[in-house]
Amino acid sequence: MGSDDRKNRERRPSFVRVRRPGRGEGEAPPAAPEEEPLPAPDDHARLVIPREERGRPPVHPDIDVELREVRYGTTARTPYLRIVPRRRAFTRVAPGHLEATRLASRPLDTLGRYLADARRVLIGSPFATSQAIHERLTKVKALAVFASDALSSSAYATEEILIVLALAGSGALSLSLPIALAIVGLLTLVVLSYHQTIKAYPSGGGAYIVAHENLGVLPGLLAAAALLVDYTLTVAVSVAAGVAAITSAVPQLFDLRVPMALATVAVFTWGNLRGIRESGTIFAAPTYFFILAMGTVIGLGLVKVTLGEAPGTWLHAAPPRHPIEPQEALGLFLILRAFSSGSAALTGVEAISNGVPAFKPPESRNARITLTWMAIILAFLFLGITFLSSRYGLVPEERETTVSQLGRLILGEGPLYYLYQAATAMVLFLAANTSFADFPRLSAILAGDGYLPRQFTFKGDRLAFSNGILALALGAGVLLVFFNASVTRLIPLYAVGVFLAFTLSQTGMVGHWLRFREPGWQLSIVFNAVGAAATALVAIIFVLTKFTHGAWISLLLMLALIVLFSLIHRHYRRFDSLVKVTDEEVREIGGPLSAPMAPEARRRHVVIPVNDLDRITLAAVRLAREWGARMTAVHITDERSAAEAFRERWERLLPDVPLLIIESPYRAFLSPMLTYIEHLLRTEPGEVIVVLLPRLKIAHWWERLLHNQTILRLKPYLQKMPRVKVMEVPVSLERG
Repeated sequence: MGSDDRKNRERRPSFVRVRRPGRGEGEAPPAAPEEEPLPAPDDHARLVIPREERGRPPVHPDIDVELREVRYGTTARTPYLRIVPRRRAFTRVAPGHLEATRLASRPLDTLGRYLADARRVLIGSPFATSQAIHERLTKVKALAVFASDALSSSAYATEEILIVLALAGSGALSLSLPIALAIVGLLTLVVLSYHQTIKAYPSGGGAYIVAHENLGVLPGLLAAAALLVDYTLTVAVSVAAGVAAITSAVPQLFDLRVPMALATVAVFTWGNLRGIRESGTIFAAPTYFFILAMGTVIGLGLVKVTLGEAPGTWLHAAPPRHPIEPQEALGLFLILRAFSSGSAALTGVEAISNGVPAFKPPESRNARITLTWMAIILAFLFLGITFLSSRYGLVPEERETTVSQLGRLILGEGPLYYLYQAATAMVLFLAANTSFADFPRLSAILAGDGYLPRQFTFKGDRLAFSNGILALALGAGVLLVFFNASVTRLIPLYAVGVFLAFTLSQTGMVGHWLRFREPGWQLSIVFNAVGAAATALVAIIFVLTKFTHGAWISLLLMLALIVLFSLIHRHYRRFDSLVKVTDEEVREIGGPLSAPMAPEARRRHVVIPVNDLDRITLAAVRLAREWGARMTAVHITDERSAAEAFRERWERLLPDVPLLIIESPYRAFLSPMLTYIEHLLRTEPGEVIVVLLPRLKIAHWWERLLHNQTILRLKPYLQKMPRVKVMEVPVSLERG
């Protein structure tokens, strides 16, 4: 088509007014003329579809359909022809390769459409897989998504130091500032180490990937278990701390801590189901509001210290606001315990390294810049709060947080204080968003490697790993209920896993540099080696000082996860060995039969939904060949490159079995498959459509959790279709 013709088509109006013939009063409107509207272009077919047929898939997937109807204006009553834009169920990519449109991805049943509409209202319209690149984050949004955990820890890390030091009496509180300086030094080492990790793993260098590739399977699984436990605890601790900030300002809500915490987890689950970019947009403003509010309080506090309006001075701490009776002797063990409690400020630092693929290009450079800014802001906030707490003589209180006390003293109890507390509560809640970004991604990686159920690799309507998000919300909710949404009770469980993951990640990086010796490896290996030694020391301190206070629970959960990973992986490895077939076996098992086609078989069209070329698929192909009927194998996928590789092997080994690939950009399976069957019913009116559903025979109930067998969900829909017969082809896991 020439450029002039294309421009004319683009300028063609969506409706055409036609002259209304004269008529007397009360006469019915005349029928619309059939030939007067604009002629249809000859590059594609036009169909006039009755109103009751609209909304159904078109008769043939390759026909462009434009709906025509004659309407009358509401004012002038002038008849006009309305042309609805063409609707396609499929578009042709190549011979034997179709792509499902949004129309073909919509559920065909009424209940399914209602549920899809409700889901669209709650989390938004589905995104096509090709839109994933547009869901990347800028540095500004990435700081809100990935750094909110680390930044928010400045709101409670100082208080955790003071709580431990208070056991030795009020005189020990002056050690909080030296301990905070040591923690900031540790933060510097960790950030420099993760700079090297991002450089070496621009596609995402989480502790699991680094440890698995460089140290082996068991260290990798230990790192994965540590991170999953820590991510879950991050949500619980952050939400509990945010609720504590609210109850500090409004003590009447203290007894509603658990319901408030669970409601907050539900809100974050909803926000992240809407997609990572949208969650970054939703949650960016509160993060920067917190930085502004906390920075303002620290700045005003420093000014008051300089002007002599604070109880302490730049060089001397203020006496405690009220005396505390010592319960333990001040010793090295207590100081190390306070150090480990305050080191919770480092949780979340690894999140940027894990989430490099979520950044806009150039991913590695943007991630390193964001990591640097996060470390600078965190160090300023943490040191500022700790310094001012000592200069105002603050002591830990059960019903009011340290940052709340600091805000009251510096801002007073006016509107500014309540805005400050609101900002603190919001960023503490937002810290949970870091885990909602990383937990699902890590779960998907583990599932892809066969260590978690493969359902965790599924991306929802908004390109988020929905099952991982829901699993994280469930785990965090259980912890909040069990520990009564208490930060003090949750903290001992917290940060053990993250420092263990730090150590494994940095040790793995040392092995990486020794193996590959990439440019600049000498300096990089020094940073990673020092970082590994420092975080290993802190991890040991955590275990020794917090084991009896709850750290044993975290260690037990990690051990349980490692056992679970191993059992799941063993099952999948055994399953793959049983269903996998070589090229020679395909030719032998799936070879054509010599039996002649029966007369009744000529009127059958056998359709076989296939996922892979394995024993399960070949069982259905063999049965169809025994019938001697015409057959079509249908493979639905959302990955074009993988589909082409599948087609190449299929056509090489089973050239006599036609393969149709339906690319489903909205990751739907049922609707495109049912739409294709409806197309066959309309275009093959004299034939019976037989759908063979290969079914894996499940021996144990728990195997149902590892094999969802989505293909079987077709059965109740197909049984309602005329001229469609459904048959399951059960296949045992055993070779016999």
